[in-house]
Amino acid sequence: MKNIKRSAFTLIELLVVIAIIAI
Repeated sequence: MKNIKRSAFTLIELLVVIAIIAI
């Protein structure tokens, strides 16, 4: 479960970075 949470967090962080770059 910890690995999944870590992956999800990383995915969200990556998405946020992409969104910021896109904006």
